[in-house]
Amino acid sequence: MNGMEDVVVTGLGATTPLGGDVASTWAGMLAGESGIRAIEEEWAQQLPVRIAGRLKTEPAEVLDRVQARRMDRCEQIALVAAREAWADAGRPEVDPERLAVVIGTGTGGALTLLGQDDVLEASGVRKVSPHTVPMLMANGPAAWVSIELGARGGAHTPVSACASGAEAIAMGLDLIRLGRADVVVAGGTEACIHPLPLAGFAQAKAHSTRNGEPGRASRPFDVDRDGFVIGEGAVVVVLERAGFAAARAARAHAGLAGAGVTSDAFHITAAHAEGQVRAMRGALESAGVSPRDVGVVHAHATSTPQGDLVEAESVAEAVGLHPAVTATKSMTGHLFGAAGAVGALAAILAVRDGVVPAVRNLDVLDPEVKLDVVAGGPRPGRYEAALANAFGFGGHNASLVFTRVG
Repeated sequence: MNGMEDVVVTGLGATTPLGGDVASTWAGMLAGESGIRAIEEEWAQQLPVRIAGRLKTEPAEVLDRVQARRMDRCEQIALVAAREAWADAGRPEVDPERLAVVIGTGTGGALTLLGQDDVLEASGVRKVSPHTVPMLMANGPAAWVSIELGARGGAHTPVSACASGAEAIAMGLDLIRLGRADVVVAGGTEACIHPLPLAGFAQAKAHSTRNGEPGRASRPFDVDRDGFVIGEGAVVVVLERAGFAAARAARAHAGLAGAGVTSDAFHITAAHAEGQVRAMRGALESAGVSPRDVGVVHAHATSTPQGDLVEAESVAEAVGLHPAVTATKSMTGHLFGAAGAVGALAAILAVRDGVVPAVRNLDVLDPEVKLDVVAGGPRPGRYEAALANAFGFGGHNASLVFTRVG
């Protein structure tokens, strides 16, 4: 680790369109299931986009009713995932001032902001909820998780579009390596399935319009891809200083060996290969891992015509053509601020369990994509290292390297 402190992943938590926890989400990925469904509500029928990756399990089913009413949906699901991750880690006994939280999000409490604006316009100021501000603020998920766990070592919120969740995990790595924390709870959350984002993405021609076949709409690297599908969910991991975890005999799912974070300074929405390559190379360098050691790449691969090609070129340049490449947005949809954390989860489990999920809906690989994209069924193998990418509007690039332990 280039002389730096080793960091391990001891806890995993998730709630996604495939399942309400890690086990069901991972089982869904390996089975090639789709969590993308038609939006049946009347408000969607006027829209050109009427499909989304909605949560399989409603957070209100597992949270206290009063508490849930005071939280935006993105806060609710972050807390659900964090509770699972904390329990999975064995609820480590750690000095509260050595415990930090980093939860990224792309839009924060967008549903609260838009909903309460409707209330204000329709019914006036007296009907606006007094909980509006703590529900809409982007740092709300990190704040709620820190309160839940008694974390006093900092509660941080990267807001970098679709790279937010991966940047959160990268920041957790930095906090431990810099000696500022022994344990960090990190991840991403997003919940913004609403007419306005759907309309905006449709107008930008970024969202798939396969309304008649939701399960086939998200198709990374396929020659017939026509855009991403919006999704919601949260993934949270518990990171620990390896020595701290060993002292309490904690089980490690994987090592978090390195991270690379860059910015393009190029275009507000267009992907840029040079910045992506620098992020991947930076992650490998900080991990002390050579490109040949990487057996798995979880691609950002949103299913947009141009974005997938740029990433395919970037992966080929930074890592090579040898890794098994997967893209689970084909099953979950694009979870924006949580996307990088979902990719991290898939990468961790791939090296832990020795199996890579296949990309759903990959009927015909785009001939311009030269990567070894996994199709047809999960690919078993012994994978020593996995790289997970997350790229966001604004030119945000984040790559994470996970390694097998034991």
